[in-house]
Amino acid sequence: MRLHDLVIFILVLNFCVSCSNQEQPGNQYGQDELESVLFSTDTSFLLPSVHARIDLIKACLLNELPVVLCTDKLNQAQERAQQIALADTIFTQFLRDPVSGTPFRNEIFGIYPARESDMAGISKPYRLTSCYRVEMYNYALNNTSVAIVDVEQQVSLNRFYISQAQPDLPQSLIDLATQIAIASPEVCSALGYKPGEKDALMASTKTALNRTRCERSRHLCVAPTFIKGEKALWAIVDLTDYRLVGIRWTTVGKSGEPLPLVTERRLQDDKITACYCEQDQVLERNEWKLKYMLTSSDGLRISDVRFKGTPILRNAKLVDWHVSYSGTDGFGYSDAVGCPYFSQAAVVAWEVPKVFDLKSAQGRNIGFVLEQTFRSEGWPTPCNYNYKQRYEFYNDGRFRISCASLGRGCGNTGTYRPVFRIAFEGAKNRFFEQKNGTWLQWQKEQWQLQGDSTGYTSEGYQYMLERATDGFYLKPGNGQFGDGGRGDFAYLYLTRFNPTKDEGESDLVTIGPCCNTDFRQGPEKFIEPESIQDAPFILWYVAQLRNDDRKGSEYCWAENEIKNGVYETKIYPCFAGPMFVPIKK
Repeated sequence: MRLHDLVIFILVLNFCVSCSNQEQPGNQYGQDELESVLFSTDTSFLLPSVHARIDLIKACLLNELPVVLCTDKLNQAQERAQQIALADTIFTQFLRDPVSGTPFRNEIFGIYPARESDMAGISKPYRLTSCYRVEMYNYALNNTSVAIVDVEQQVSLNRFYISQAQPDLPQSLIDLATQIAIASPEVCSALGYKPGEKDALMASTKTALNRTRCERSRHLCVAPTFIKGEKALWAIVDLTDYRLVGIRWTTVGKSGEPLPLVTERRLQDDKITACYCEQDQVLERNEWKLKYMLTSSDGLRISDVRFKGTPILRNAKLVDWHVSYSGTDGFGYSDAVGCPYFSQAAVVAWEVPKVFDLKSAQGRNIGFVLEQTFRSEGWPTPCNYNYKQRYEFYNDGRFRISCASLGRGCGNTGTYRPVFRIAFEGAKNRFFEQKNGTWLQWQKEQWQLQGDSTGYTSEGYQYMLERATDGFYLKPGNGQFGDGGRGDFAYLYLTRFNPTKDEGESDLVTIGPCCNTDFRQGPEKFIEPESIQDAPFILWYVAQLRNDDRKGSEYCWAENEIKNGVYETKIYPCFAGPMFVPIKK
């Protein structure tokens, strides 16, 4: 048997006998865990669309370039961008096993107009309107390769890959996941009826399910979700094996009707895209100067931040929202926030960024705020999300980087983990933690969890960052900022900045799984560990926020209440994020 015939045989065998390889649950879950069902039958292989996908993969694995081309409808420029990327040997370095030469399964997931935020580190001249971002997923290695190409010059301007990361799905795979879900007898039986494709929510958002291949083998999985009464049914679909691997119920509570859509929503999205997604805006206020723009998938990014002319931050942004709905069962969503058009974001910018005064408790003007709202159209009904991202700049040189979930999400047992990436200026920086009343310097890249035994100064400082001529204390959230936050319980990661590696300087795909309850939130993949003494480095800050729907204790939650005969939404935000305080010398 020839090698490629063997590969095809194994691939098809894996699809066709997947029903006999279903992972079974381990111990029974406690009564406080979510209702769950796993099953040992599979009917997805009967779907014509699944057969068509298998035939497509079989044919592509025989090609000299074993790549499934983008299945979305492309224009001429996007087609050319795909060709340029696939001709680049660095972009295609992971197409085959380096020892045996056996082809890996790779697929071009998306080809998007490049944003200014994609062009970080590119010194070659270019015209942004002729540049595209090409993303390719490797199913075998669970890696994403990215190329920034210029179709006018017909060259790749930059290319990099991100390990253990999955790009956003093409529409064809979103549709296929929905078809597998609604055709599954388990879904129909649980709901008591056969749902339609339009009933599925969140079908494009990546998920996980522990103790299945989604978690153990890092398969590509999504969860089309269906609302029934006060509960949501998650149909977790494995798009590596094209099968349903499990269903889960979560409680979402009473929701009423969604708020009416904003008048002329399309015009608003056009304005956001043209003014804030395609170019930097410059903001000068209270002796602060900075640039800001909406990214494709990393929220509202600030860059070139200066105070009284001194460079402070190279950039800062909100990379991911990881949302988990079970401590042991391990399922949830990995959300991205960003632009409404040509975007990889699951939750998009709902309005233009706002700038407003920051007031003290006595009403004095002490600074200003830059704030962005990201929202699902159906919010606050179940399985729709509302996030805020906020930068606070104080007249005395302090600044705070924060965010909040405004609920309600897909359940009342959610833990939200926003992932911030904060890049300070300076080539000779040093980092310290507070320990037993002294400052202990970190020597290498590492991570640390804010917990019950964490040490603080009397001012509440946990860390200290020194630069050549100045520095900052880091004060984590402990419920002291007056915004309703109850504490961050944050993971902090410190990684060395290397300009030859991207590591998030340009827009990142979702870098971490939704549902890990430990330090594996994504930034750890950039820890080697390298020395960070007298070096430029990146702070990654991942807060942990548990929602609550109990009356009088609501947190990360939203309710639709009837007042004066109409629905009115009441929100219970959970803000988190660190404050940076200048060191007085």
